[in-house]
Amino acid sequence: RRCFLMPTVPLHGPSGGSTGKVDLADEIFGIEPNVAVMHQVVTAQLAARRAGTQSTKTRSEVSGGGAKPYRQKGTGNARQGSIRAPHYRGGGVALGPKPRSYAQRTPKKMKALALRSALSDRAADDKVIVVDSFGFDSPSTKAAVKLLADLGVEGKALVVVSHGDDTTQLSFRNLPDVHLVTTGELNPYDVLVSDYVVFAQDTLPGADREGEQ
Repeated sequence: RRCFLMPTVPLHGPSGGSTGKVDLADEIFGIEPNVAVMHQVVTAQLAARRAGTQSTKTRSEVSGGGAKPYRQKGTGNARQGSIRAPHYRGGGVALGPKPRSYAQRTPKKMKALALRSALSDRAADDKVIVVDSFGFDSPSTKAAVKLLADLGVEGKALVVVSHGDDTTQLSFRNLPDVHLVTTGELNPYDVLVSDYVVFAQDTLPGADREGEQ
């Protein structure tokens, strides 16, 4: 059984080495994940991404067919009113898709619980990494690659940056296995599809920080 209580994790410097420790908030990183809520919120999140622009024409929208194809009686055929009926080639589509929204209403408390559950799941697996600061003086993809390697990050990484930190965003954005989000964009889906979640000290939610030399 995994322990979901993680009071502290190492605090890493810009070079990847440990410079102290940082306390993680138990109510965010130390709860028992609610799998059902995570599933519902992630499903709603993916549904909201759907364009919903698919459309087919009904018999009233297909061009032509205004005239009756042949007289009502005397031909030996079944009576017909339009060659644009669904059973005709080139006719309208019966019960076809129309533009619609796939968005689902999800309560704010449910979204918050799903995010805390996802973060707690990653923390329980030692997949939450905190750095003092990213420390980029100028945009450098090479430096970003080195930092992730020094931190021991393998696979997909979710990097949480401050809004307006353009230097860090430019450094990470070209890496195919890195997904960048700001603190306001953090969501359960991105957390769950990532192998590691990397926070800067100023983007870590709800933490009491304590640096030790």
